[in-house]
Amino acid sequence: MATNDRTIDGDPATDRRTAYDYRNDTTNRPDLVSALEARVDGDVRFDEYSRELYATDASAYEVLPIGVVYPTGTEDVAAVMRYCAEHDVPVLPRGGGTSLAGQTVNEAVVLDFTRYMNGVTEIDPEARRARAETGITIGALNRALESTGLKFAPDPSTADRSALGGAIGNNTTGAHSLKYGKTDAYVEECEVVLADGSVERFGETDVDELRSRADPDGEFVERIYTEVVRIIDEESDAIEDAYPTLKRNVSGYNLDVLIEEAGSGTVNLAKLLVGSEGTLGIVTEAEVSLESIPNTKSVAVLCYRSLLEAMDDVGAILEHDPVAVEVMDDVILDLARNTEEFADVVDILPDGTGSFLLVEFYADTDAESREMVDQLIDDRDGDRAFSALTAYDEARQKRLWKMRKASTPILLSRTGDEKHIAFIEDIAVPPEHLSDYIADFQVIMEDYDTFGSFYAHAGPGCIHIRPLVNTKNAEGVETMEFIADDATDLAVKYGGSVSGEHGDGRARTQWNRKLYGDRVWNVFRELKTAFDPDWLLNPGSVCGDHDMTENLRVGPDSRFEAGFDPVLDWDTENGFQGMVELCHGCGGCRTSQEGTGGVMCPTYRAAQEEITSTRGRANMLRQAMTGGLDEGEAFSDEFVTEVMDLCVGCKGCAKDCPSEVDMAKLKAEVEHEYHQRHGASVRDRLFANIHTFSKLGSLTAPVSNYATKLPGARAVLEGTIGIARERSLPVFHRETFADWFEDRGSRVDPDDAERKVLLFPDVYTNYNDPEIGKAAVRVLEAAGVHVALPEGVTSSGRPAFSKGFLDEARERAERNVNALVPDVRDGWDVVVCEPSDAVMFQSDYPDLVVGNDVDTIAERTYGVCEYLDVHRLDEDLEFDEVAERLTYHGHCHQKATKKDHHAVGVLRRAGYAVDPLDSSCCGMAGSFGYEAEHYSMSRAVGNQLFGQLEESDGDAVVAPGASCRTQIGDEYDEKPPHPITKLDEALA
Repeated sequence: MATNDRTIDGDPATDRRTAYDYRNDTTNRPDLVSALEARVDGDVRFDEYSRELYATDASAYEVLPIGVVYPTGTEDVAAVMRYCAEHDVPVLPRGGGTSLAGQTVNEAVVLDFTRYMNGVTEIDPEARRARAETGITIGALNRALESTGLKFAPDPSTADRSALGGAIGNNTTGAHSLKYGKTDAYVEECEVVLADGSVERFGETDVDELRSRADPDGEFVERIYTEVVRIIDEESDAIEDAYPTLKRNVSGYNLDVLIEEAGSGTVNLAKLLVGSEGTLGIVTEAEVSLESIPNTKSVAVLCYRSLLEAMDDVGAILEHDPVAVEVMDDVILDLARNTEEFADVVDILPDGTGSFLLVEFYADTDAESREMVDQLIDDRDGDRAFSALTAYDEARQKRLWKMRKASTPILLSRTGDEKHIAFIEDIAVPPEHLSDYIADFQVIMEDYDTFGSFYAHAGPGCIHIRPLVNTKNAEGVETMEFIADDATDLAVKYGGSVSGEHGDGRARTQWNRKLYGDRVWNVFRELKTAFDPDWLLNPGSVCGDHDMTENLRVGPDSRFEAGFDPVLDWDTENGFQGMVELCHGCGGCRTSQEGTGGVMCPTYRAAQEEITSTRGRANMLRQAMTGGLDEGEAFSDEFVTEVMDLCVGCKGCAKDCPSEVDMAKLKAEVEHEYHQRHGASVRDRLFANIHTFSKLGSLTAPVSNYATKLPGARAVLEGTIGIARERSLPVFHRETFADWFEDRGSRVDPDDAERKVLLFPDVYTNYNDPEIGKAAVRVLEAAGVHVALPEGVTSSGRPAFSKGFLDEARERAERNVNALVPDVRDGWDVVVCEPSDAVMFQSDYPDLVVGNDVDTIAERTYGVCEYLDVHRLDEDLEFDEVAERLTYHGHCHQKATKKDHHAVGVLRRAGYAVDPLDSSCCGMAGSFGYEAEHYSMSRAVGNQLFGQLEESDGDAVVAPGASCRTQIGDEYDEKPPHPITKLDEALA
């Protein structure tokens, strides 16, 4: 290819002499902060924690930004850009931070649009258009559009946390690109802040009009038009020759679209910004075209012995006109099989499945949809696929798709030093070359003595490949670059692209020159310079100087110093360190407030602050233990208060995070070490030992109940130990549940019972609501179970564990295990009414106590409704006819351990209609909601649940958790019952 003689010899990003040395000058940084604060209505944060939070995204890279600004509108963005342009300070627009190539981390002032600039400004169903701010997530945009029957079509797997601006910046596509293509097909107009701080609207315009406005000596935007016209006039042939004829190409700038449009006499400059990764301008609002939501869908899962057999079949499958053809290989399947979330999905695949293709069809009717699947399977009979599964109902389809969409974080669930890192994972080639390309790539990995996983978009030829490499040593980093170089050669060989979906960023920018040649590479740089003369907008990406081996989050110089000996058992490769380093930044914890379901992450849903997400906490903890923060910072007052304190310990991340980052467990370790170094407050010790306080309250009842109602008593409690005056307090009963049972005794002869149960008297059931325990006894006995209360037990240790007193929690766990194990080995089961205590036995005891005895107790402990459901004991019960419809809110700990469904099943078999909410944590979270400084956050989290309760058509609410019932009771002035009490009421 001929080389363009109009070259850019230097890089404005490195050649200029800056008036403000933002890289090294920390003394002047306060001037920048005060200047920006004076110019914007949004938040300006340049503190160390805020900067560290934005140093990473979902990629393998880490760069500390200058600071973070949360703009409230285009005026704020323009003001920031104008000031930064005057002082040579780089600027980086950012959405959800889900980028896999490192394009949303840079040494710049980061503009986070997701906090304030996240609204829909206009919906026009007749024109099939919508206008929205670019901080809105794709999921939220589509929920706003749902009633119109329309949607924004590009559908990345991270749609519920990926921002519209990010989709524009990356030219996002998704699993259904066979039907819908890329984002550039849907962006009709953009409001954009240019590098000088001016604001323009780019949309469709005649080429002749563009020519008339072009002026190399004119205003800023007129100089941009001049370069665009020059490219159209002088570079069309070079661009047509250089660009691959491929639907899935997002490398470089969108010049092929520009040239194609220019041939018709009109161009849309908004589309030129799509895929530019914030290097040409900052898009603040966009008008997008919409597609109809399909009437019905159907899915076929075709199973193959090997990946290459699946790839050989893709061409024939495409003849059936599917909307998606997705692949998963044996590496991901093996990892998914070991996850809490997806093990049951993998188990439905037939033995011998080494790879599968998920094929989806859209249709107008269910019959037509089924016919498409049947025809596909019939044509595969005797061919490469040895088995096929079908999914016609929405729930089954969602499960299959959820596993496919979680492929990346599943891959990154490895806790060792070797990781499946994203650096060449979205090379795209024409589908007809797919099988040969993958075979060649497997040879490359063999040459470097590694292997990888192959997954994702087989239909359009964009297979994600994640080689296993260790970037903690220089050899691993070198191998990573060698593989990327060879992979780029393969992309060129097969007429493909180095990026079919995830963009250039830090991982792939350096390969664009090899892909396109020197001439087009220089066209990129000239266009960049026209839009951004000083290269201040996300400098280095697309056509800059990024080196894929630099700024790695975990590199050869990385070190890990926990600074203490972990107390809990960490059953992961690399132990505690493996869990600290496990979060890779996919942002699954940053789901928006409504419509997403799941438990994770309740405080982020309420606050919409990065530091309140699992990702934010995990990143900060990793920084504290790898030298990014001062030594010992993880156990400082500021770190524990600002970073860890708002984690409510819901355990949702251990299940909902596909990599299973267990932040509740990490928090317990950090708080325990904090107590060892600094001691603990009176309130923390009170809540950790609530069983002692409750016993005293019960012994002195009813006086103890009256005391808190005296005038001024609540103010004194808040002022002295920090218990929120607004919060209702537990009521103590003089006759405890244990007292009642001792007087009553068991009504089922142990010799006649098929099952014998030790009903553990948890603190709340024993002292505060003994009616729950009584109901449990009656229901169990009605099912023919002999019930006894265990002797020699103490509190489960849940309160102590949750407050970080792990030595005390272990002492109680050991005592309970020793007391219970003789009877359990003799055939008794342990049943608990309070969900968090049941999960303590089942899930947390093995982290505290080592040995077979604790495993025995964990395996033989049940929540009360779980026990009835698992053994189907309720099927032998007689219930009166009931007409009540119940709204069920499950406890987050039971949801995290996949045990919250048991109560629903039992209640339904008892005759109740049940609406189970897909709800997050209630926000009470044990002692959290009682603490004065957390009361407002507790209520904010609870508001999400209250909204779901009000939308449900249930006659009454039921909730098994004591905390949940308190939170709901405080909102509606009446505590809901435990499910076991509703079963007791329905007994004939």
